[in-house]
Amino acid sequence: MSKHFLLIAAAPLALIAPAAAATEAPLATDSAPAATEAAESKEPEREVFTTGVAKGRDPLDSATSTSVLKAGEIEKLGARSLAEVLRNIPGIRTESSTGEGNSNYTIRGLPLASGGSKYMQLEEDGLPVLEFGDIFNVASDIFIRYDYNIGQIEAIRGGSASTFVSNSPGGVINLISKTGETEGGSIGFTTGLGYDSNRLDFAYGMKLSDTLRMHIGGFYRVGEGPRDVGFTAYKGGQLKFNVTKDFAGGYVRLHGKWLDDRSPQYVTVPVKITGTTADPEFSSFANFDVRRDSMLSSNITSLVTLDASNSPAAYSTSEGMHAKVKAIGLESQFDLAGWTITERFRYSAISGSTLRNQIFSLFSGASLPAAAGGAGGTLSYANGPNAGQVIANPAALNGNGIVGNMLLIRIDARSLDNINNDLRASRVWNVGGGKLTTTVGVYKSLQTIDTTWLYTNTYQDALGGGQSSLLNAANAAGTPLTQDGYVAFDLNVGGIPGQYRRTFDVDYNVTAPYGSVNFHVGPVAIGGSIRYDIGKVRGRLFGSDLGGGRAPRVPYDFNNDGVISDAEARTAALPLSRPAPVNYDYDYVSYSTGVNWRVSEPLAVFVRYSKGARAGADKILFTPSVSTVDGNLVEPDAAYDTVTQLEGGFKYRGANATLNVTGFLADTTDRNIQGGTGLEILRDYRAYGAEVEASYRTGPFSVTGGLTYTSAEIRSDSRNAAISGNTPRHQPDFIYTLTPQFDSKKVTVGFNLFGTTSSYAQDTNGLKMPGFAVVNAFLQFRPIERVQLMLNANNLFDTVGFYDIAQDAVPANGVGWGRAINGRTVSTSLRFDF
Repeated sequence: MSKHFLLIAAAPLALIAPAAAATEAPLATDSAPAATEAAESKEPEREVFTTGVAKGRDPLDSATSTSVLKAGEIEKLGARSLAEVLRNIPGIRTESSTGEGNSNYTIRGLPLASGGSKYMQLEEDGLPVLEFGDIFNVASDIFIRYDYNIGQIEAIRGGSASTFVSNSPGGVINLISKTGETEGGSIGFTTGLGYDSNRLDFAYGMKLSDTLRMHIGGFYRVGEGPRDVGFTAYKGGQLKFNVTKDFAGGYVRLHGKWLDDRSPQYVTVPVKITGTTADPEFSSFANFDVRRDSMLSSNITSLVTLDASNSPAAYSTSEGMHAKVKAIGLESQFDLAGWTITERFRYSAISGSTLRNQIFSLFSGASLPAAAGGAGGTLSYANGPNAGQVIANPAALNGNGIVGNMLLIRIDARSLDNINNDLRASRVWNVGGGKLTTTVGVYKSLQTIDTTWLYTNTYQDALGGGQSSLLNAANAAGTPLTQDGYVAFDLNVGGIPGQYRRTFDVDYNVTAPYGSVNFHVGPVAIGGSIRYDIGKVRGRLFGSDLGGGRAPRVPYDFNNDGVISDAEARTAALPLSRPAPVNYDYDYVSYSTGVNWRVSEPLAVFVRYSKGARAGADKILFTPSVSTVDGNLVEPDAAYDTVTQLEGGFKYRGANATLNVTGFLADTTDRNIQGGTGLEILRDYRAYGAEVEASYRTGPFSVTGGLTYTSAEIRSDSRNAAISGNTPRHQPDFIYTLTPQFDSKKVTVGFNLFGTTSSYAQDTNGLKMPGFAVVNAFLQFRPIERVQLMLNANNLFDTVGFYDIAQDAVPANGVGWGRAINGRTVSTSLRFDF
């Protein structure tokens, strides 16, 4: 990999010399600095969009569906995570209940069978954070943060995203950093009112000379966070910088990033489900609030198991989602012989881990002794303030009688290192009274996936305030069935020893040449683009569930008492002497073509047809799609899934109002592992609908909003024909946002409303999760120039909402589990601009 790195690194360095000698006129609206600094400047600017297109241009002159979120507006949203920011973009559906990262993202009804963002790429300054946005348990959003460094967020849905970015047939979201065009800085402190959260942000930009500028910024935070977990769950920060040298006709920029931040992953919690399947009711159990509590606890401090080398290890549960990134990059743009050359390069050393406490099943009441310890068995506290005490009446435990059969899981990401390079050249030709823009480019990516899954199985009660404890079980004879709350030091569900104890050590080498043409004459622009992705996948896998014989359990005396307990006997090791190879190649072609008609200065209409694809990455490993004997594909088309899209609509931009409406139709194939079930799926989907984005301003009053209607269908399922024709789980008919506000010199006040209609809990279309609407209110007060006080309430009305319910019918005992949105949190901040 080092050889490839040196070759790629040489490309941007080689461009510096001719760039410095360029003497042609400065770039127009297609330059990256112009797009970046638009968010920093307070002066009116020509609107330019640069993400996922050949050259930056006015959106009304492009047959694409795009959105921009400016930093000043994002600040008011009261978002507690990046996913909560991005849900304000029409067409984007986010399941933002997991905390800072590992949220689920999709676009225009494209399938969301598993976690992360399979069909949509998250970028930072024009390059992907990870080549694949849905890597098992370590999605892209874990390794990116929104802070004062960001000038604006650009999003493109459908369209040319298929051909200008690899593995992004649905769309691209790009976080664009400030680059010091506007001198000055900001420092701000935010603290929670009624919950433990403290964060310091800063940013500063300056001109070092007439042609040299820089920007630096970052944040640091610490606190328990919006849910009661009983320990400091958020801790860490980020530092980013860039230095830009401008010259006649272009620029060259060096940029870097250091991120070391940990945050909790909120997963499933116990949910009381009553009523009927047609009309269910969801609520909290006694002493456990679905809005504020978590199965994380101050009494559960370690995950004990064998590590990737089969040595004993104890991992701190406070690690949560721990992101470590060290990145360095170089960006350059200049004119050469009539061509505009753009070069972007970044090397990111990425590592970290995720640790979560996930419900596998729940026991209730008097059934506990029979289910956990056999008839006449007992339960007792394994840790916490009541350690050793026998639970005389499990049915009354904590007032709810709930005990969880838990999966305490650590995913160790030793390396997710990523190298990206995108080199393109564009030229505008005068042809037939119009402008013909031609672009050619090549993209190169090297992505490592070196991770290990470490599953353990525990028993735990359900008590809020971060005070739940592990439980021990014994049979009627008093023989312990657990040890220190552990049922097994591996995954002990389904009767398969060692299931999901895996190591991935695989490298993905992607090369993608691409090109486009666009002819703009009068009010009409006609264009097309094509991309050819070539992938080489090499590596090895270790796992007891690869087939060909399972690794035997390896009893280990974790507590060093000289006795192997029943739980210690249930310890699995990785079969390190039996790796399975990964050795396959793939290639696919993406294309897109569209027509845009600028009917008048404020109005344009467009239509576009696109076909793109997304490589399967780690979701097809450990499945029958890849041979465990030679590492080749068993089915030639298993390496990627395709998306075809037809879209069309209009865009209006007046002096005080904007209105963008786009209709879409998408057909998708999806070979995946369904989140929460572990089931392999192979499906065809269809989705159609429309997205609306609008804004209006009159005097100090303004309102912005978005609405997306989606009708989605599982057209076929090769593994389960019974669900063909059903609506995909979690897919609502409508999602919507609305942000009205009043803005004066001293005060800004308003709210951000996000809502979703009901959706099915599972693909079998039984139980429905109710729709919900969340209001985030904000008040900004500027007593003097350059000083701002802000009060923000997230989920002002303490709404209960669910993104996931595990059941497909009302359980007979009323006990279910799912992922709920966070309850009301109020914060205040003080910001100084200088």
